[in-house]
Amino acid sequence: MIGRIAIGALIAVAASTGVGRAADPRYPDWPCAQAKVPEISLAAVWAGPPLDDIRDKWKEDTKISALVEKLAARRTPLDDAQKAITDFLAASAADKTNAGKLLFAGLFDALNAQRSSVMNGIERVTRKQREAAEKIRADTVALQAMQSASSSDQSKVDELSNQLLWETRIFEDRQRVVRFVCEVPTTIDQRLFALGRTIQQEME
Repeated sequence: MIGRIAIGALIAVAASTGVGRAADPRYPDWPCAQAKVPEISLAAVWAGPPLDDIRDKWKEDTKISALVEKLAARRTPLDDAQKAITDFLAASAADKTNAGKLLFAGLFDALNAQRSSVMNGIERVTRKQREAAEKIRADTVALQAMQSASSSDQSKVDELSNQLLWETRIFEDRQRVVRFVCEVPTTIDQRLFALGRTIQQEME
């Protein structure tokens, strides 16, 4: 059961987490310290030949599509991904420039989509956390009122106390997950930049 002293701590839980206080008013559901950049800029990660002539053609090449899927997966170690690029482009000597452009165009599309999915997920969790914070506040105030009443049903007090403990635990667990996932878009940016640089080096 939650004691009276713990009531103030529960009221402070949601208030102290930063839920609902976005750094950039354009993105009210973005909770991360890192600024939200909705899409990766092509110019920031690619200094190779223009891609305008081949942007969606990579999807028509089954070999490149399969390689893009493998390289874009974060479970594929970066070193392995870079070696796969080197091997693929070495085998494409006759048309290395076009193959490199198609490969990067695919990676750019795939990793931008992956990144958007992660950011949308972060914002969905933020909205759930905001709702959870309000529920914790309301339940804490209700518990305080029950405990202050001259005659209260102890079984109901215990039930609400246990519910609050569970709600708070879930809330704090989600906050820890969000802090971890906030790093993922930057990791994706870095991966795309590194793979793009490898492609450019192999094309030279």
